[in-house]
Amino acid sequence: MENYFFKKKKNIFINDILFLLKLKKQKNNHKVDDIKTLESASRNDITFLHSTKYIETIKKTKSKLVITNQKFFDMIPNKITTILVSDVLISVAKITSLFYPNALDDNFDKTATKAITKDYPGVKLGKNILLGKNVRIGKNSTIGHNTIIEHNVKIGNNCNIGSNVIIRNTIVGNHTNILDGAIIGKKGFGFFPGESKNIRYPHVGSVMIGDNVEIGCNNTIDRGSLSNTIIGDGTFIDNQVHIAHNVKIGKNCIITGQVGFAGSSSIGNRVMIGGQAGISGHLTIGDNVQIGGGSGVIKNIPSNSKVMGYPAKNIRNFLKESKLNDWLE
Repeated sequence: MENYFFKKKKNIFINDILFLLKLKKQKNNHKVDDIKTLESASRNDITFLHSTKYIETIKKTKSKLVITNQKFFDMIPNKITTILVSDVLISVAKITSLFYPNALDDNFDKTATKAITKDYPGVKLGKNILLGKNVRIGKNSTIGHNTIIEHNVKIGNNCNIGSNVIIRNTIVGNHTNILDGAIIGKKGFGFFPGESKNIRYPHVGSVMIGDNVEIGCNNTIDRGSLSNTIIGDGTFIDNQVHIAHNVKIGKNCIITGQVGFAGSSSIGNRVMIGGQAGISGHLTIGDNVQIGGGSGVIKNIPSNSKVMGYPAKNIRNFLKESKLNDWLE
């Protein structure tokens, strides 16, 4: 499937990748279609393995070409061709830029022009709205003052977009509300510290927002790096919440003010998170989980759990320990 928001360079071959990484060329110089995650990669895509958290996923990937390092070499199935590098993620960043040379360009949309009511029948437009090329807005939707919606963004029917909102690289479902000041679809905070300067990681993913969602004021939702950032149907998000790249939030979740999600964590359905809680990256939170306000989640949480504290633990244990500490004091 072609990337909807970023133009991909065609005719990339394996030797182009090896040359970029300063590795020895191969005789079998076949074409590589794209770079993708282990889950989404097809047979002719290149993918990568950089963490023990994805050892089971590598066994299921359809890709036949994987970038990794010596640490994981013996864990990769024999049917997969392996490219060994010293730093997997820096190599992936370079290859992503090879396929998507404009991915690091996050400047304003030069195609955006002032919205004209007659071009969007059935849509209520405020003042000073800028819309990019190929923007689609469904019937009975409203767009508030000073909002910018950039090229190729899709917004469903019966949606309400507030004032001073910026939306890019995003697809929005039906009956969804995005309140004032939200910024959705910007590049994520992905970089590698370097000796002379920090190296940015290209983000070619999107933000996918479901039906009947509410996104509060001044939220920031980053687009994915290679996969998408996803907000499931029926989820409500309070004000001043940050959702980093590749985060997957399930259906009918309740997320209150000032919660922060680090990248690539997966949140189940019907999860409730109290204010100012923090969720670390690359974690899995199950269904029906309740996380108390101010908690710090640094490990996976199974379904139907109630946790609180830092590090977040079973709420009964947290309360017992709190009472014991009060008694000791």
